[in-house]
Amino acid sequence: MCGTLSGVAEADDERGAVGSPELWEFLESVHPGEMRSGLVAAIERFGVFVALDDGPDHPIFPGAGFITIPELSWRRFDSASEIVEVGQRVTCEVLQIDTYHGEVRLSLRATQPDPFQEFARNHETGQVLQGAVTKLVPFGAFVRVRDGIEGLVHLSELSWTDIEAPEQAVRPGEQVTVVVTEIDLDRRRLALSRKRAPG
Repeated sequence: MCGTLSGVAEADDERGAVGSPELWEFLESVHPGEMRSGLVAAIERFGVFVALDDGPDHPIFPGAGFITIPELSWRRFDSASEIVEVGQRVTCEVLQIDTYHGEVRLSLRATQPDPFQEFARNHETGQVLQGAVTKLVPFGAFVRVRDGIEGLVHLSELSWTDIEAPEQAVRPGEQVTVVVTEIDLDRRRLALSRKRAPG
């Protein structure tokens, strides 16, 4: 439950994080859209805790700031430790105040340009690109065509011959030539074809 702080302080005993007057005074001073800095205090599989510069210690968590995994970076990654490390200074945009956990929800990627927007401005359908196969899935293969930009080559677009699995046509790490078949800005999805590529 996220929202305003009014009326929440009465629940101090039920929500341990809310039991700190200093924390709640701080949370009331924070607003969405602001930029806040701090040190990465802990990295968990579900996100990253940030000890905010001007914030008090959190009574439960390693920091009063929290970045969910999707808000760490625009690019694809397997572990949060690929993006940040404990002790690193970060500056993030405030997304909202989580009144249940008593923490500031942050976004690191909001402070960075969206590579997909730039890609969409400079590329169009029918364009031929080179890329590396990054991942195989039952319905096709992902190909990285630019730093931070990966597109899906559907199984039906991997080969002119009928195949039942992507590994029958490509392997991870392989360099391939592909053609852009669709750029979906709203969903940030790129569709590619290998079989339509020249040569």
